Amino acid sequence: MSEYDRLNRERHDEQLQRNPEEPSTVEKLKKYAGVIGVVAILLLKFGSKLKFLVVPIIKFFPVLLKTGGTMVLSIWAYSMFWGWQFALGFVILILIHEFGHLIAAKMMRLDVGWPVFIPFMGALIALKEAPRHAWVEFIVAAGGPIGGGLAAVACHGIYLSTGEPFWAALAYTGYFLNLFNLMPLGPLDGGRMVTVLSPWLWVIGIVLAGAFAVYRPSFIIFLIILVSLPRLFSLFRKKTDEESRYFEVSRMQRGVAALVYFGTILALGYGMLLTQVTVPAS
Repeated sequence: MSEYDRLNRERHDEQLQRNPEEPSTVEKLKKYAGVIGVVAILLLKFGSKLKFLVVPIIKFFPVLLKTGGTMVLSIWAYSMFWGWQFALGFVILILIHEFGHLIAAKMMRLDVGWPVFIPFMGALIALKEAPRHAWVEFIVAAGGPIGGGLAAVACHGIYLSTGEPFWAALAYTGYFLNLFNLMPLGPLDGGRMVTVLSPWLWVIGIVLAGAFAVYRPSFIIFLIILVSLPRLFSLFRKKTDEESRYFEVSRMQRGVAALVYFGTILALGYGMLLTQVTVPAS
């Protein structure tokens, strides 16, 4: 070998040491062939025994897609304004609120769907069958603010333990979110709760919504007012015998409803006064 060839060979060897060649696709397959083979054998051997695990996951996939997917989408949407941490906490507060409705509906033996999130409009659960009585409607509606209010109290407790303003802001937001939902109007929880009390509370609700529309106009508040009008008119028209039976409740039920409704309003309002922290900007 000439001196020139020897020097070229040494340079080539040094270059390989510095930049080793990537293994080819065939070599990679050979490397992992053993592992792939073992996994394939295990699946063939125990596949039928794994059905108890695989089948529930497949059946639960629509729930993951519907609830989980819309939840992730909402976190992403809110994070553009508040940052991902506060957005995550906010969406979890909404989730607990909706689970309150879900649990209450299950207690009343109603067929109900899983929560679906709508960015900037909250979330909802679909009742697959209408409540049979105003008292049942009250119980299902009350589950949300009670569950969401307890979640806000938990955030408040973490704030008192840690002193972190983040948790106070989250608690304040949770209190306000559930208090707003108790406005006695339309599709809001308060509108469905006061059906066992008096239709005149809906008049107060429409006045409050109008004040919101003037003080802090938004698409959501105008939509709530628009959706509420048909139900508002129906409450004051003459009812059929069947409709009248729907609203018949005992004096005790009406008393409990008043205590829960107005008591929850006072508790949430007091929680807001205790925190007095604004939502942080992103």
